[in-house]
Amino acid sequence: MVSVLLSACLGTEMTLVWSDEFNVDGPPDPGKWIYELGFVRNKEPQLYRKENVWVKDGFLVIEGRKEEVPNPAFDPAAPADDWKKSRKTAPYTSGSIKTATLHTWTYGRFECRGKFKVTKGLWPAFWMTGPARAWPANGEIDIMEFYQGQYLANLAWGSSKPGVGIWNTSKTQIEKLAKESGYESAEAWADDFHVYRMDWDQKWIRLYVDNRLLNEQDLTKTINQSPDGANPFHEPHHLILNLALGATGGDPKDVKWPTQFVVDWVRVWQ
Repeated sequence: MVSVLLSACLGTEMTLVWSDEFNVDGPPDPGKWIYELGFVRNKEPQLYRKENVWVKDGFLVIEGRKEEVPNPAFDPAAPADDWKKSRKTAPYTSGSIKTATLHTWTYGRFECRGKFKVTKGLWPAFWMTGPARAWPANGEIDIMEFYQGQYLANLAWGSSKPGVGIWNTSKTQIEKLAKESGYESAEAWADDFHVYRMDWDQKWIRLYVDNRLLNEQDLTKTINQSPDGANPFHEPHHLILNLALGATGGDPKDVKWPTQFVVDWVRVWQ
Protein backbone atom coordinates (compact mmCIF):
# COMPACT_ATOMS: atom_id res chain seq x y z
CA MET A 1 0.00 0.00 0.00
CA VAL A 2 1.42 3.37 -1.00
CA SER A 3 1.86 5.77 1.91
CA VAL A 4 0.40 9.23 1.38
CA LEU A 5 0.87 12.38 3.40
CA LEU A 6 -1.07 15.64 3.08
CA SER A 7 1.43 18.45 3.57
CA ALA A 8 0.11 21.86 4.50
CA CYS A 9 3.64 23.18 4.26
CA LEU A 10 4.24 22.07 0.68
CA GLY A 11 0.59 22.52 -0.24
CA THR A 12 0.34 19.19 -2.00
CA GLU A 13 -0.29 15.52 -1.43
CA MET A 14 2.96 13.58 -1.11
CA THR A 15 3.83 9.94 -1.64
CA LEU A 16 6.59 8.06 0.14
CA VAL A 17 9.02 7.48 -2.74
CA TRP A 18 12.03 6.07 -0.87
CA SER A 19 12.82 4.96 2.66
CA ASP A 20 15.07 2.82 4.77
CA GLU A 21 13.51 1.47 7.97
CA PHE A 22 16.70 -0.48 8.85
CA ASN A 23 14.80 -3.68 9.58
CA VAL A 24 17.39 -6.17 8.25
CA ASP A 25 20.39 -6.87 10.49
CA GLY A 26 23.84 -6.63 8.94
CA PRO A 27 25.48 -4.00 6.73
CA PRO A 28 23.40 -1.12 5.32
CA ASP A 29 21.36 -2.04 2.23
CA PRO A 30 23.84 -1.82 -0.70
CA GLY A 31 20.96 -0.95 -2.99
CA LYS A 32 20.40 2.24 -0.99
CA TRP A 33 23.75 3.26 0.52
CA ILE A 34 27.43 3.36 -0.33
CA TYR A 35 30.26 3.88 2.15
CA GLU A 36 32.62 6.80 2.38
CA LEU A 37 36.02 5.39 3.31
CA GLY A 38 39.30 6.77 4.64
CA PHE A 39 40.01 10.42 5.35
CA VAL A 40 37.26 12.26 3.47
CA ARG A 41 36.83 15.99 4.26
CA ASN A 42 37.68 18.99 6.44
CA LYS A 43 41.02 17.51 7.62
CA GLU A 44 39.02 15.55 10.19
CA PRO A 45 41.03 13.06 12.28
CA GLN A 46 38.73 10.04 11.99
CA LEU A 47 39.16 7.29 9.44
CA TYR A 48 35.82 6.24 7.97
CA ARG A 49 35.44 2.44 7.78
CA LYS A 50 32.78 -0.13 6.96
CA GLU A 51 33.33 -1.80 10.34
CA ASN A 52 31.86 1.22 12.13
CA VAL A 53 28.45 1.05 10.42
CA TRP A 54 25.82 -1.66 10.86
CA VAL A 55 22.11 -2.37 11.21
CA LYS A 56 20.76 -4.23 14.24
CA ASP A 57 17.35 -4.58 15.90
CA GLY A 58 15.71 -2.02 13.61
CA PHE A 59 18.37 0.69 13.89
CA LEU A 60 21.30 1.94 11.88
CA VAL A 61 24.34 2.42 14.10
CA ILE A 62 27.29 4.65 13.18
CA GLU A 63 29.94 4.21 15.87
CA GLY A 64 32.85 6.49 16.68
CA ARG A 65 35.81 4.92 18.45
CA LYS A 66 39.04 6.15 19.94
CA GLU A 67 41.52 3.70 18.46
CA GLU A 68 44.69 4.10 16.46
CA VAL A 69 44.51 2.35 13.11
CA PRO A 70 46.74 2.41 10.01
CA ASN A 71 45.79 4.67 7.14
CA PRO A 72 45.35 2.43 4.04
CA ALA A 73 46.15 5.41 1.80
CA PHE A 74 49.41 6.28 3.59
CA ASP A 75 52.21 7.24 1.21
CA PRO A 76 55.60 8.02 2.81
CA ALA A 77 56.46 10.12 -0.23
CA ALA A 78 53.35 12.30 0.09
CA PRO A 79 53.94 15.96 1.00
CA ALA A 80 52.86 17.02 4.50
CA ASP A 81 50.01 19.13 3.13
CA ASP A 82 48.47 16.06 1.49
CA TRP A 83 46.56 15.25 4.66
CA LYS A 84 44.80 12.19 3.24
CA LYS A 85 48.05 10.40 2.37
CA SER A 86 50.74 11.86 4.66
CA ARG A 87 49.21 10.58 7.91
CA LYS A 88 50.44 7.10 8.73
CA THR A 89 47.69 6.37 11.25
CA ALA A 90 44.35 7.74 12.43
CA PRO A 91 43.58 8.30 16.14
CA TYR A 92 39.84 7.68 15.68
CA THR A 93 37.49 5.64 13.50
CA SER A 94 33.89 6.27 12.52
CA GLY A 95 31.44 5.82 9.67
CA SER A 96 29.72 7.65 6.84
CA ILE A 97 27.20 6.42 4.27
CA LYS A 98 25.49 8.18 1.38
CA THR A 99 23.02 7.56 -1.43
CA ALA A 100 25.29 9.07 -4.09
CA THR A 101 25.41 7.18 -7.43
CA LEU A 102 22.32 5.22 -6.30
CA HIS A 103 19.60 7.75 -5.45
CA THR A 104 19.24 11.52 -5.87
CA TRP A 105 16.20 13.77 -5.54
CA THR A 106 15.06 17.28 -6.38
CA TYR A 107 12.38 18.67 -4.04
CA GLY A 108 10.29 16.85 -1.46
CA ARG A 109 10.19 16.17 2.25
CA PHE A 110 13.27 14.51 3.72
CA GLU A 111 13.11 13.08 7.23
CA CYS A 112 15.39 11.18 9.57
CA ARG A 113 14.60 9.95 13.08
CA GLY A 114 17.76 9.62 15.12
CA LYS A 115 19.67 10.37 18.30
CA PHE A 116 23.24 11.22 19.27
CA LYS A 117 25.22 12.31 22.30
CA VAL A 118 25.76 16.06 22.73
CA THR A 119 29.36 15.99 23.97
CA LYS A 120 31.86 18.45 22.59
CA GLY A 121 34.01 16.80 19.95
CA LEU A 122 31.17 14.98 18.20
CA TRP A 123 29.95 16.10 14.79
CA PRO A 124 26.99 14.00 13.57
CA ALA A 125 25.05 15.12 10.52
CA PHE A 126 22.11 14.31 8.25
CA TRP A 127 22.72 16.33 5.11
CA MET A 128 22.59 16.59 1.34
CA THR A 129 24.80 17.82 -1.44
CA GLY A 130 24.68 17.81 -5.23
CA PRO A 131 26.93 15.92 -7.66
CA ALA A 132 26.80 18.49 -10.48
CA ARG A 133 29.99 20.46 -9.65
CA ALA A 134 32.62 21.08 -6.98
CA TRP A 135 31.67 22.37 -3.53
CA PRO A 136 30.13 24.78 -2.73
CA ALA A 137 28.69 25.45 -6.19
CA ASN A 138 26.98 22.05 -6.00
CA GLY A 139 24.98 23.18 -2.95
CA GLU A 140 24.98 21.87 0.61
CA ILE A 141 21.97 21.42 2.89
CA ASP A 142 22.64 20.49 6.51
CA ILE A 143 19.23 19.27 7.62
CA MET A 144 20.79 18.37 10.99
CA GLU A 145 24.30 19.14 12.12
CA PHE A 146 25.56 19.19 15.69
CA TYR A 147 28.82 20.45 17.09
CA GLN A 148 30.13 22.27 20.15
CA GLY A 149 26.79 22.40 21.91
CA GLN A 150 24.83 23.75 18.95
CA TYR A 151 22.18 22.34 16.63
CA LEU A 152 22.74 23.75 13.15
CA ALA A 153 20.40 23.95 10.14
CA ASN A 154 22.44 25.31 7.22
CA LEU A 155 22.55 25.93 3.50
CA ALA A 156 25.53 26.89 1.34
CA TRP A 157 26.01 27.76 -2.33
CA GLY A 158 28.76 29.20 -4.50
CA SER A 159 30.41 32.57 -3.93
CA SER A 160 32.71 34.32 -6.38
CA LYS A 161 35.74 32.72 -4.68
CA PRO A 162 36.45 29.04 -5.46
CA GLY A 163 35.96 26.82 -2.42
CA VAL A 164 34.20 29.56 -0.42
CA GLY A 165 30.49 29.27 0.23
CA ILE A 166 27.69 31.75 0.82
CA TRP A 167 25.99 30.49 3.98
CA ASN A 168 22.56 30.77 5.54
CA THR A 169 23.17 29.35 9.00
CA SER A 170 20.89 28.78 11.98
CA LYS A 171 22.55 27.91 15.32
CA THR A 172 20.51 26.89 18.36
CA GLN A 173 22.13 25.98 21.66
CA ILE A 174 21.19 22.40 22.51
CA GLU A 175 20.52 23.38 26.11
CA LYS A 176 18.05 26.03 24.92
CA LEU A 177 16.43 23.66 22.43
CA ALA A 178 16.08 21.00 25.12
CA LYS A 179 14.53 23.32 27.71
CA GLU A 180 12.08 24.83 25.20
CA SER A 181 11.11 21.28 24.17
CA GLY A 182 10.29 20.28 27.75
CA TYR A 183 13.50 18.46 28.70
CA GLU A 184 15.40 19.07 31.93
CA SER A 185 18.77 19.13 30.18
CA ALA A 186 20.57 18.70 26.89
CA GLU A 187 21.61 15.22 28.01
CA ALA A 188 17.96 14.26 28.58
CA TRP A 189 17.14 15.58 25.09
CA ALA A 190 19.97 13.45 23.68
CA ASP A 191 18.54 10.28 25.25
CA ASP A 192 15.44 10.54 23.04
CA PHE A 193 14.97 10.17 19.29
CA HIS A 194 14.18 13.30 17.30
CA VAL A 195 12.99 13.93 13.75
CA TYR A 196 15.21 16.07 11.50
CA ARG A 197 13.26 17.33 8.49
CA MET A 198 13.53 19.40 5.35
CA ASP A 199 10.65 20.62 3.17
CA TRP A 200 12.01 21.62 -0.25
CA ASP A 201 10.07 22.92 -3.22
CA GLN A 202 10.86 25.18 -6.18
CA LYS A 203 10.58 28.32 -4.07
CA TRP A 204 11.78 27.52 -0.53
CA ILE A 205 13.82 25.22 1.66
CA ARG A 206 12.67 24.96 5.28
CA LEU A 207 14.55 23.03 7.97
CA TYR A 208 12.94 21.61 11.12
CA VAL A 209 13.59 19.52 14.19
CA ASP A 210 10.53 17.88 15.76
CA ASN A 211 8.29 20.17 13.64
CA ARG A 212 10.06 23.27 14.99
CA LEU A 213 11.15 25.56 12.15
CA LEU A 214 14.82 26.49 12.54
CA ASN A 215 15.75 28.00 9.19
CA GLU A 216 14.32 28.84 5.78
CA GLN A 217 15.71 30.02 2.48
CA ASP A 218 14.14 31.81 -0.48
CA LEU A 219 15.55 29.96 -3.50
CA THR A 220 15.41 33.00 -5.76
CA LYS A 221 18.44 34.19 -3.77
CA THR A 222 20.65 31.09 -4.03
CA ILE A 223 22.14 31.60 -7.49
CA ASN A 224 25.85 30.84 -7.50
CA GLN A 225 28.19 33.81 -7.88
CA SER A 226 30.71 31.40 -9.41
CA PRO A 227 31.08 31.34 -13.23
CA ASP A 228 28.50 28.57 -13.68
CA GLY A 229 25.70 30.92 -12.53
CA ALA A 230 23.62 27.91 -11.55
CA ASN A 231 21.08 27.55 -8.77
CA PRO A 232 22.13 24.27 -7.09
CA PHE A 233 18.86 23.99 -5.18
CA HIS A 234 16.99 23.33 -8.40
CA GLU A 235 19.22 20.30 -9.02
CA PRO A 236 19.36 16.72 -7.66
CA HIS A 237 21.02 16.08 -4.29
CA HIS A 238 21.96 12.91 -2.43
CA LEU A 239 21.70 12.07 1.27
CA ILE A 240 24.61 11.60 3.70
CA LEU A 241 24.62 10.22 7.26
CA ASN A 242 27.91 10.50 9.13
CA LEU A 243 29.54 10.91 12.51
CA ALA A 244 32.66 13.06 12.29
CA LEU A 245 34.95 13.56 15.28
CA GLY A 246 37.09 16.49 16.33
CA ALA A 247 38.01 19.24 13.84
CA THR A 248 35.13 21.77 13.78
CA GLY A 249 33.37 19.51 16.28
CA GLY A 250 35.89 20.49 18.94
CA ASP A 251 38.29 18.52 21.12
CA PRO A 252 36.75 15.08 21.84
CA LYS A 253 38.68 14.64 25.11
CA ASP A 254 35.48 14.34 27.19
CA VAL A 255 33.72 11.85 24.89
CA LYS A 256 32.85 8.48 26.43
CA TRP A 257 33.95 5.88 23.92
CA PRO A 258 32.57 4.26 21.89
CA THR A 259 29.87 6.75 20.93
CA GLN A 260 27.01 6.23 18.49
CA PHE A 261 24.77 8.10 16.10
CA VAL A 262 21.68 5.87 16.00
CA VAL A 263 19.08 6.18 13.23
CA ASP A 264 15.60 4.66 13.34
CA TRP A 265 14.56 5.51 9.78
CA VAL A 266 15.11 7.79 6.78
CA ARG A 267 12.17 8.74 4.50
CA VAL A 268 11.74 10.74 1.32
CA TRP A 269 8.33 12.07 0.24
CA GLN A 270 7.51 13.76 -3.05
